[in-house]
Amino acid sequence: MTLREAFEVQADNNARLDSPFTARVLRIAGATLKPGTPLTDRMFDWEGNVGAFGQSLPLRFLAGLHALVLTGDCAELKAIYPPNPAPSDDRIEAALHVALSDHATTLDRWLDLPPQTNEVRRAAIMVAAGHWLAARYNLPMHVLELGASAGLNLMWDQFALQAGETRLGPTDAQVLLSPDWRGDLPTGTLPTVQSRRGVDLMPMDITDPDDLLRMSSYLWADQPERLARSRAAASIFSANVDQGDAADWLDAQLEAVAPDHLTMIYHTIAWQYFPAETQNRCLAAIETASQLGPIAHLSMEADDRKGEGAAITLTLWPEGKKLTLGRVDFHGRWVDWSAP
Repeated sequence: MTLREAFEVQADNNARLDSPFTARVLRIAGATLKPGTPLTDRMFDWEGNVGAFGQSLPLRFLAGLHALVLTGDCAELKAIYPPNPAPSDDRIEAALHVALSDHATTLDRWLDLPPQTNEVRRAAIMVAAGHWLAARYNLPMHVLELGASAGLNLMWDQFALQAGETRLGPTDAQVLLSPDWRGDLPTGTLPTVQSRRGVDLMPMDITDPDDLLRMSSYLWADQPERLARSRAAASIFSANVDQGDAADWLDAQLEAVAPDHLTMIYHTIAWQYFPAETQNRCLAAIETASQLGPIAHLSMEADDRKGEGAAITLTLWPEGKKLTLGRVDFHGRWVDWSAP
């Protein structure tokens, strides 16, 4: 996939995910970017898959633009971004030219960073699966997240989920998730989470202004409700996110597996960024540690059914039983639930 194709595909994705403004920015950027500067040469010469199922270069670039808006460093961009009225294509192109010319250093720095959306609405899957697992095992849980970013979704048991007429979670939850729920309604028991911990190669500390900016930059400018939801989750955050390789970290964490609790491991739109060796080591560690106690491996990841959201799968160990729980929109706007 060429760089221009990656921008066009990502623009289509953003449009489908209810972000028409960022779709326009991506489409215009993809059509007008050209080699000739250190920044654009780096983008055109990027090794590997630059698209949405690889290194997501368009999203890295888009986040850099948003960071320039949030800081106010690029007045030309800020003037065309929401909540301002929708600009013409010519004004968008002109603002992009200024950003590329005057703020190449910032944009180049953002290219170094893999997207870390930390989309809180994805936690609807953890809430539903967590209740299902609590009813099945009747055990307290130790929760581990791979590719946790800022770790906001480690707080899923303190979020409430409204699915049709069914509500799961604490009655006084600060975060309410209400996706368009399709299929069976979720059922189960309120889970007891005894510990929660995550890992990321480049974790964000939401108490640090720079990391708060970074997290915010990945949220699309014409979707302010996502930023409000993330801030609500941040207000109750009380977990640890370690810096490190997922496989090394998981090996160490799984030493504590025991029969008196359920270890719940999950990842959401993160697995694709792990090298194959890391993926294989994680899976091997889970299977080995399951001889010490029960483990549930929950996955929300893209598959070959493009345009149909992400697949939700749950593997129960030590038996190695793999369950299909349905599909979910990448940003959690809808859930098609089919838990047994």
